[in-house]
Amino acid sequence: MALLDEPPQGAAQDHGTARPETAEPRTAGLGAYVRAYVALSKPRVIELLLITTIPVMFVAAAGVPPLWTAVATLVFGTMSAASANALNCYIDRDIDQEMRRTRRRPVAMEQVTPRGAMTYGLVLAVGSTAGLAVFVNVLSAALSAFAILFYIFVYTLLLKRRTAQNVVWGGIAGCMPVLIGWSAITNRLDWAPLILFLVVFFWTPPHTWALAMRYREDYAAAKVPMLPVVAGERRVLLECVLYSWATVVVSLLLWPVAGTTLFYPAVALALGALLLVQAHRLLARVRAGVTGPELKTMGFFHLSNAYLALLFAAVTIDPLLAGLLA
Repeated sequence: MALLDEPPQGAAQDHGTARPETAEPRTAGLGAYVRAYVALSKPRVIELLLITTIPVMFVAAAGVPPLWTAVATLVFGTMSAASANALNCYIDRDIDQEMRRTRRRPVAMEQVTPRGAMTYGLVLAVGSTAGLAVFVNVLSAALSAFAILFYIFVYTLLLKRRTAQNVVWGGIAGCMPVLIGWSAITNRLDWAPLILFLVVFFWTPPHTWALAMRYREDYAAAKVPMLPVVAGERRVLLECVLYSWATVVVSLLLWPVAGTTLFYPAVALALGALLLVQAHRLLARVRAGVTGPELKTMGFFHLSNAYLALLFAAVTIDPLLAGLLA
């Protein structure tokens, strides 16, 4: 239950090459120790997951979902995502030490031992799966367990270091909160959550590649074959355009499938237009000869974050609006 990567954070963006100073976990204060484990969970990634989990519960409930079910789903879903992120940090600690963007992660800085990160991740995985099974339902627990296993074994261990398609298929793990949120309310799956699953699936590659273009040298140094490392900028941005179109088209399918009001497709169309304009603008710039940092792909990265957040906000509002109009 995790997205593939996280936005760059503060000091991780400095342009030096020296390794950061390390801190021994046994001598650090309690506050620093707690902060290290919180950072290990990648809370900014979890925020994006909650953005997709909560709205789906509103659609599934055709209004406000049962409070206890929603709270239990969010608590154990957060634990599930944290477990996958911690285990990812444990496995990728060698890569994280090489990359400017990630070298300040707790395991890379030795603020948390590899064994501590692995234990933390495994405990959270077991606890989140058991919690969902007991307090929500078995289907949600199974989907959560699948997301963790897929993220670790398929994305992190199999795809990430071997193929430029890593974020395409590995992104399935980041789509799972949509299915978990729906199943938590209905105890089944349906076409509506599948549409939103596909929205996140098609959204993930261009979002991640925009970030990877900014940190291409990092990925190259760590020998991670992200598409911007193995392909030219024109090819990457062309694929970003195609995936962005797929995202927008699929997002509009929720209108007939879920029977939304006109509010949702109006918002989806407006947001989609903004996303497509920015994607085409980047492609036009690279075709005009603009390359490297001058492309300013991080603008698209931040816009895609806002796109997903606002689209799913519309998903939340629409059933409430439908209830008021009924």
